[in-house]
Amino acid sequence: MITKKISNDYVPNFQEGEIILIDKPFKKTSFDIIHKIRKAIDVKKVGHTGTLDPLATGLLIVCTGKKTKEISSLMNLEKTYTGIISIGKTTPSYDMETEFNSQKSYEYVTENLIYETRDNFLGKITQVPPMYSAVKVNGKALYKLARKGIEVERKPREVFIYNFDIEKIDLPDIYFRITCSSGTYIRVIAHDFGEKLKCGAFLKSLRRVQIGDFSVDDAFSIDEFIGYLKNISFTVN
Repeated sequence: MITKKISNDYVPNFQEGEIILIDKPFKKTSFDIIHKIRKAIDVKKVGHTGTLDPLATGLLIVCTGKKTKEISSLMNLEKTYTGIISIGKTTPSYDMETEFNSQKSYEYVTENLIYETRDNFLGKITQVPPMYSAVKVNGKALYKLARKGIEVERKPREVFIYNFDIEKIDLPDIYFRITCSSGTYIRVIAHDFGEKLKCGAFLKSLRRVQIGDFSVDDAFSIDEFIGYLKNISFTVN
């Protein structure tokens, strides 16, 4: 596995298979990262174990060569996120990708109400995938329909929330840390949180800090990884 802690004496073989930890930057897509790594190591088989939205940052596990066979099992690992839910406003995308479409007073919202509302999101919960997502309905990605102003019915999904810690309250912002099952939409938690508070909410920021036992603290930025490649010998065949 290739992390910031790896020795420059290690000779990676990207064709045989490597796991690379990358800290995805803000406003870059997961595909942008894969494309850049594929070009840098000159290996066709490169994939990741779970998409991060462009406005999210944090841990992206990248697999190359024969290690791409492990993507499915790695995708099923639980994930931990930190971020900010901001109450009193909503957006169609449930995050900062789209403009605000509603605003309500949150003057009545107390810390006790926030903690009581949080408790509704622990354990097994049901989510409806957002329209602004890569989920496909009848072969069409929902986000492409959403950008045309088209909304379609989506089937609810069960996910599991292991921990939901409120780390700070500075209204309208609520700082959180969530550990959840694979397939959980944090944007939907933010939106549904606002629905339960009856004042609306959106996801202001999001960072993935953990996937299973893999930590973003061990991850390269994409520029650091490219710099690492320039300082080592590596094998692609």
